[in-house]
Amino acid sequence: MTFLSRMPSWVGHHVAAIRVVVVLTVVLGLAYPLGMTALAQVPGLRAQAHGSELAGGGSKLIGQSFLDKKGAPIPYYFQPRPSDAGTGYDASASAAGNLGPESTVDVLGPDGKQSLLTQVCARSRAVGELEHVDGSRPYCTADGVGAVLGVFRDGGTTGRATRVVSLDQACPARPFIAAYEGVAVECAEPGTDYGKAVVTPVRGDAPAHPEVPADAVTASASGLDPQISPAYAKLQTPRVARERGMSEAAVRRLIAQSTSGRGLGFLGEPAVNVVELNAALDRTHPMKGA
Repeated sequence: MTFLSRMPSWVGHHVAAIRVVVVLTVVLGLAYPLGMTALAQVPGLRAQAHGSELAGGGSKLIGQSFLDKKGAPIPYYFQPRPSDAGTGYDASASAAGNLGPESTVDVLGPDGKQSLLTQVCARSRAVGELEHVDGSRPYCTADGVGAVLGVFRDGGTTGRATRVVSLDQACPARPFIAAYEGVAVECAEPGTDYGKAVVTPVRGDAPAHPEVPADAVTASASGLDPQISPAYAKLQTPRVARERGMSEAAVRRLIAQSTSGRGLGFLGEPAVNVVELNAALDRTHPMKGA
């Protein structure tokens, strides 16, 4: 008769459980992680396993801001798309803005909040100024906020207009149009409730296809994407070439090297990795003092 056969049954159950824990700890806690770590060092997998690190720092899988100490775009770098992840490209706070197409009216005042429309308008205006192109967009004012009127009507939602307010232009700003349906347009007073007004976006005379691409004014769902569209890269090429003393043809060659095609040949769209592209620019055409 063995020692285990003489033990109470409950002791045998505990011994069996301990054996299972030890075996699973060795297999899953040691052997499996070490095996996966060794496999990750195989050529072709090593870069992904180490986060696709770049020689100058960072990873080509996560976007970065290329701003100066004052928060302004550094002109000799390609600029990425906006980010809603924390203060920008924060991997611990990956998130989207969660604002939809109906987000058109700002909350004005010191504790205010911009609508998605005003964010897009402001970004498009800023990109236009940086690249010296027309940054106007439909439903945006010249000063970079939403061209949205609050129209009060004598029938509630219908009838004659009795009062009109430019909802995203806080006083003392000058309304983007002087009158609407024969009624003078007022600027908006912060803290005033305009909830009874009919929200009326005004398209304006901006081109149907703006010069500033959509990815230059909208954030990705994760807020971490390092890619921009080829159209946005093309828009920035003259500025970067000028600032670095390069030919535009040389910049375009680097763009091509940092451009990925459609997945499997048909999924998604071609994209330019800005982090990888800027690293290539620093490597091949470094800026003095940068």
